Amino acid sequence: MTERLLQYIWQFQYFNNRELVTADGEKLSIIFPGNINSNQGPDFLDAKIKAGDTIWAGNIELHLLSSDWNNHKHSYDKNYRNIILHVVWQDDTDLQLPFPVLELQSRVSKMLLAKFDELMNAQSFIACETMIKNVEPFIWIAWKERLLVERMQKKATHILAYLINNNHHWEETFWWLIARNFGLPVNSDAFEKLALSLPLNILGKHKNQVHQAEALLFGQAGLLKNDFKEDYPQLLQKEYRFYQKKYQLQPIQIPLHFLRMRPSNFPTLRLAQLAMLVYNSVHLFSIVKETTLLEDIKKLLRVTANDYWHYHYTFDEVTAYKMKNLGSQMINSIIINTIVPILFAYGHHHKENIYKERALLWLEQSTAEKNSITNGYAILGIDNKNAFDSQALIHLKNEYCNQKRCLECVIGNKLLKTKASTIP
Repeated sequence: MTERLLQYIWQFQYFNNRELVTADGEKLSIIFPGNINSNQGPDFLDAKIKAGDTIWAGNIELHLLSSDWNNHKHSYDKNYRNIILHVVWQDDTDLQLPFPVLELQSRVSKMLLAKFDELMNAQSFIACETMIKNVEPFIWIAWKERLLVERMQKKATHILAYLINNNHHWEETFWWLIARNFGLPVNSDAFEKLALSLPLNILGKHKNQVHQAEALLFGQAGLLKNDFKEDYPQLLQKEYRFYQKKYQLQPIQIPLHFLRMRPSNFPTLRLAQLAMLVYNSVHLFSIVKETTLLEDIKKLLRVTANDYWHYHYTFDEVTAYKMKNLGSQMINSIIINTIVPILFAYGHHHKENIYKERALLWLEQSTAEKNSITNGYAILGIDNKNAFDSQALIHLKNEYCNQKRCLECVIGNKLLKTKASTIP
């Protein structure tokens, strides 16, 4: 037994509540168990009970043992002055408190306790994987929506922290986020640092010359330090040295990684594509905000690196001709991880639901992510039809399943509820 499980049992009244009596043998009725308190103070607020012939209104405190009341020094805490009932798992001592005590140990289903232990001790992909197939689809639909909103709100908090650092400049924030996304997991930190080191007002002055945008990006990334053989990298190097001095730029000190990476994901190629995106427009967030159709967002992102890169993946190494356009998988990643979160954050910050609704709609219209998490749920028969589903499942795994928050999970609640209905 844990205090969190005891709270759960009391919150949903998952115990035999027939013929309740207090530790003193007084008849007890629970009129309202109270509202769970997530802040400091008693576990449940605004409860109502009937003890004997008297109706009491106030707060309820829960402990595993009666003696925990003294151990936690509640008698000296003013937050606990309006307690009307002390609910305990085991009444191990008589403290002579001015309110009744209710022991639950003999009133909770042993099947519920066994199932909870099974969930907490499970070493599988998720704790409930042997039972999850019994959950009705309509429960999944509502739960996924809640999970997705939680995930978007968490991302919005991260984005709003960016805004604080740049004086609420949405375009600059978008630049930081999309640069990080272009870095992919391996180089995301380096690409974000690069964006932080190269403000949009500088990039904007050179947006009409793609080679100048490339020079600034490659130079800040520390990729223009070599002695090059080819004319194009020499040109970029010359351009960067001029602008580095003009703007007093300091290259980032984080190395970019190429090893164990497909050539199409090399940071050189991603920087070239990012430069072309800047070349098309530096007011990208304004365009995103004014766009209503997801297909138009995809068109905006379908950039192709300049001609030099059709024969290269890195400087000075010629390869067979291949157009280096941004692929559909990368576009889908940018929509899921940058476009949607910042649009949701904007709507959340300005209290304009139209942007939040559009962001969630675009997730429904985007291709589902395929990774170890979504594949794990797919094996269990859980739908992953679009990015709405995959983002919800990723949040479920990371924020609930991995942390064994089964008592706070709708699916876990559903599975435990079937066991709670059995009278011990």
